[in-house]
Parts: sequence; C-alpha cells; structure tokens
Amino acid sequence: MVKKNRFHIPVRSLAPNAITVLALCAGMFGVRFAYLEQWESAVTAILIAGVFDGLDGSVARLLKGTSRFGAELDSLSDVISFGVAPALITYMWVLSDVRGFGWLMSLVFVISMALRLARFNTVMKDDELGAEVKAGYYTGIPAPASAALALWPMILSFEFNYAFLTDPKLYCGYMVLLCILTVSRIPTFSLKSLKIHKEHVIFVLLGVAVLASLLITDLWLTMSVVGMIYVISIPVLALIALRKD
Repeated sequence: MVKKNRFHIPVRSLAPNAITVLALCAGMFGVRFAYLEQWESAVTAILIAGVFDGLDGSVARLLKGTSRFGAELDSLSDVISFGVAPALITYMWVLSDVRGFGWLMSLVFVISMALRLARFNTVMKDDELGAEVKAGYYTGIPAPASAALALWPMILSFEFNYAFLTDPKLYCGYMVLLCILTVSRIPTFSLKSLKIHKEHVIFVLLGVAVLASLLITDLWLTMSVVGMIYVISIPVLALIALRKD
C-alpha cells in the first residue's frame, strides 16, 4: 500500500483558494483606486471581487476541493474585500467630510460585516439559523450585497447628478440603516434558493445574455436598476416570511 504524503495536496484544491485570493486582491485594488480618486475603478474592483466570491465556492464544490483552510481564507477575504475596502472607499469619497462621525460609520460598517460573517460561519451549528438557510434565504444582507449597497449611492452618482447622493450626513444615515440590516435577522434574497423548470432554461439564458449586454453597454445605469430591485426585494421577502410564520 502506497502511503499518502501529508505534505502534498491535490492541485484542484488550489483553484478555489486562488480565486479567493483574487477577490482579496480586487478589494485592495479598490482601496488603491479610491486613494487615487478613481472612483469608478474603485467600485468596479469591488464588483469584480463579488464575482470572484461567487465563483470560489462553486469551483470548490465542482472540483471537490473544499477545505477548512479554504473556508477560513474565504471569510478573511470577505472581511477585507466587502468590509474594510468599501468602508475606506466611502470614507475617502464623502464620509471624511463629517470627520470623526464619518470614520465612526466606516468602523461600524466593518464591525457589522465581521459580525455578519462570523454568524454565517456558525450557521450550520445553529438549528434555528440552519432552518432559515434551508428555507431558501439569507439571514441579514450577505457580505457582497452589503458592500454593493454601501457603494450604491456612489454608483447612482455616476449616472445621476443629484446633490443628495453626495451629502455626507444623509450618507451616514444610510450607512446606519445598512449596518442594521446587515446584522439583522431579516430574510434576504438568495440565488441558491431559485429553481428553474427545464422548459424555462432557454429564457433564463436569454435573460443572462441581455443582462451581460446591458452591463457592458451601460454598467452604472444597469447596476443602479439592479440595486433598486434588490432594495425593493428586502421588505417584500420580509413580508412573505412573516405571512408564512
């Protein structure tokens, strides 16, 4: 019998971890672009980090390369890419105008993200939260969506020249609400819960193609609309969950 070398690991297990590292790099590039006041590039970097975050878990399951190391790395990457990076970007954009309070809001957002991720990591060890996951929705706003919503006023400002979008006081109030929703127990939309009938697959693929075309043609307008749809889905799903109870 050939003994396995405990110092060797399958190459396939590195692929999802490499994607996670790319997500981490994208988040840090977002901070760099914000420091250079290249705001559109900063937001794009965080969106790319979100894409990588959505891929790493799927790739890990596909290649059967899941591991405890990968799970820990993913959480650490999420804290930086979707917590620290958006907090610093928004602070450098408008929150710094209200000085100490703006920094406090950035700090609270990072803490909220860390608490959200810590709860998610223990979700399968808690029967109550586990039941909610099996029901097909997230508990609180997930990390990538929370990061995108933190940057949503900035995205809107790229497309619409409204003064209130860059008002630091209003932005602080918006961040307070977002932090509350992030750590709350409110159910939020999960793509993992969606099931498509095989007869409708062709229409879904067509929709994906249309969405991709819109993102390439007018990224910020499309992301503004997607953000609005997601925001509307939060109270709608909460009402549906209450009625089921």
